[in-house]
Amino acid sequence: MPVPNPDAFAFLETRRSRPAKTLGLPVPPRDMIKRLLTAAARTPDHGKLEPWRFIVLEAGAMPALADLAQTRGEALGLDAEKIAKGRSQFDQGNLAVVVVEVQKPSEKIPPLEQTYSAGAVCLALLNGALANGWGANWLSGWPSHDRAFMRDGLGLADHERIAGLIHIGTETSTPPDRPRPDIEAITTWHSA
Repeated sequence: MPVPNPDAFAFLETRRSRPAKTLGLPVPPRDMIKRLLTAAARTPDHGKLEPWRFIVLEAGAMPALADLAQTRGEALGLDAEKIAKGRSQFDQGNLAVVVVEVQKPSEKIPPLEQTYSAGAVCLALLNGALANGWGANWLSGWPSHDRAFMRDGLGLADHERIAGLIHIGTETSTPPDRPRPDIEAITTWHSA
């Protein structure tokens, strides 16, 4: 018979991200970040490839990334609103963990499964931060998909890409809950 963990399940039933722009100081200390990364690295990883790695962006790294987002947005010909949105997570951020997907050659593990594992790491890190009382948000945005931003700002190699930026800090305001999926509408049962 299974042994339930009602506290963990209650957390999962009520978890919600906090908008990154509402995350303030303090941020978790390095020892807590290491614990969160250790927990996130326990994610499903078919073949034990570890097709991901972490880059921790502390407050001092944010201004240069904001400026790079501005420069790249202008070079790409993006409109001012899109550029501002792309740089805002770095202008407003105090701490973020970049989860980097690292595709690894494998005859057994297809690239898509490696992508799924990197996404699972993002969610595990997000949930770990929330479960420890921190506010957290998983962002991406156009800079996350711009190869020059990834290369010049974060030193990513050609076989690497950003799976997500997990912003972590102290929640400064409680957001209202949002509508959740209608489980009946999106679930099909097969019994035979």
